[in-house]
Amino acid sequence: MFQLLKKYLKPYWGLLVGVLILQFAQSLASLLLPSLNASIIDDGVAKQNFSVIWGLGGVMLAVSIVQVAGQVGATWCGSRAAMGFGRDLRQAIFDRAISFSNKEMSKFGAPSLITRNTNDVQQVQQFVLMSAVMIIAAPLAMIGGVVMALREDPGLSWLIVVAVVVLGAVIAVLVVQMTPLFKQMQQRIDNLNRVLREQISGLRVIRAFTREPTEAARFDRANRDFVETALAVGARMMTLFPTVFFVMNLSQVAVMWFGGQRIAQGDLQVGQLTAYLSYLMQILMSVMMATIMLMIGPRAAVTAGRIQEVLRTETSLVPPANPVTELAVHGLAEFREVEFAYPGAAEPVIRGITFRAEAGKTTAIIGATGSGKTTLVNLLPRLYDVSAGQVLVDGVDVRELDQDLLWSRIGIVPQRPYLFSGTIASNLRLGNPAASDEELWQALEIAQATEFVSKLADGLDAPIAQGGTNVSGGQRQRLAIARALVRKPELYIFDDSFSALDVATDARVRAGLAAETKDAAVIVVAQRVSTIRDADQIIVLDEGTICGVGVHDWLVENNETYAEIVESQFREEEVAA
Repeated sequence: MFQLLKKYLKPYWGLLVGVLILQFAQSLASLLLPSLNASIIDDGVAKQNFSVIWGLGGVMLAVSIVQVAGQVGATWCGSRAAMGFGRDLRQAIFDRAISFSNKEMSKFGAPSLITRNTNDVQQVQQFVLMSAVMIIAAPLAMIGGVVMALREDPGLSWLIVVAVVVLGAVIAVLVVQMTPLFKQMQQRIDNLNRVLREQISGLRVIRAFTREPTEAARFDRANRDFVETALAVGARMMTLFPTVFFVMNLSQVAVMWFGGQRIAQGDLQVGQLTAYLSYLMQILMSVMMATIMLMIGPRAAVTAGRIQEVLRTETSLVPPANPVTELAVHGLAEFREVEFAYPGAAEPVIRGITFRAEAGKTTAIIGATGSGKTTLVNLLPRLYDVSAGQVLVDGVDVRELDQDLLWSRIGIVPQRPYLFSGTIASNLRLGNPAASDEELWQALEIAQATEFVSKLADGLDAPIAQGGTNVSGGQRQRLAIARALVRKPELYIFDDSFSALDVATDARVRAGLAAETKDAAVIVVAQRVSTIRDADQIIVLDEGTICGVGVHDWLVENNETYAEIVESQFREEEVAA
């Protein structure tokens, strides 16, 4: 945790120094006030000396103003430092998560990353704020309070020792018990977020299969697990604070009892006893502040460890030391003996893949479910790195290309098209922020989306919900296709991007794409034969290997796997035709 604080609090050292100075002034003022009050009682009130009362009263007023100003200023500086620290830390986690490949994303999971970037950062941020406000005040109040209390009356010092030892023992026991519970609490928050996120994302599936009671029970279990841990922590906190206040009140009673006897014996004055009580309260309050820090500290340490785990995880997609920033060839994708296995898998998903996709030609990839089609095209934008072999774009291995240059050459329409909250225009301009409205409408025309967009009241400015949930699946696919067209890349990847379109719309979209992408290389992953039958080259995958390459007619006659796919989708007379 200290490495985390050292790194991300560095820009705020000035504010933290200001906090120390202001806390020092505030603490000294707090230590002076009881002594001044005692002098007023013993030398002013008891002796009816009004000059002493007015003089020391004025000094007390000035010291009180310093105390208030110091506390307010320290809190302001500490809050600025803590909030800035939290902002920078959240940005660092976000930047690191954005750089992760699919491998690292699968390792952490989206719910855990969300928790680490929100709740975990908040816990560390709270620790920074409380530390800034208390780091000087608590030790000074304790040490200074002890010194000033002994100065007033050494005979009652044993009461301070007993009170501090009892409080320290209680706090130590409870903190040792709470530390593992804090770690468990963060894990159960992760699990609660995961279950909730799954249920919200899969709400339609849950309703379609009438699984509402089952999912409600699953959420209830996750919720109860979290509540049980939170109650266990709360029970210990519930024990802690009453104990602290009991010791504080019992200490006051003891001081009054034994101090009253010393006053009766003439060894102590009333003002001194009043000051002693104030110093005792300052000492015990500083112990209480230390208690709060000890309660926050273990949880902050747990959450800081989880944050560090994210920040220390390097992406498996290592940027090249000397990246290629210029390319002589345009619109060429090539696979050379490519093999890929997912982390922890016993067998590779694809192996021995070799083919070329050239500019001006359409390369189609077809095969049974699980044959590795999507995995194959995910290697082109380097969402994963190959286990063996090479993937080249424009003649250069993607591992040697500058990443921004690589991504600028590729326009991809994923298998599950995702739209961001905003407008239709803002989603389309993800491909090209400088695109004009005319270019957006042209892309929508090619993607056969003009009709439904033009009917919307706001047209291009029509709102889109997160994930595009306020439009149909087919509309979402067409908007995703238009987004790729706005980019005007040299290599188009359509990963089963026509599955939600009817046959007629599919045909019109492909006809428009043929003219728009004539100078680019096009790779189409599809399940429907009708989508790819006119492709210049069809790659047939079977269990992760290429079992056939050719055009539609030739493959129907010469490739058994492809012929079976065709027969499963068409009647016998249609196949013959």
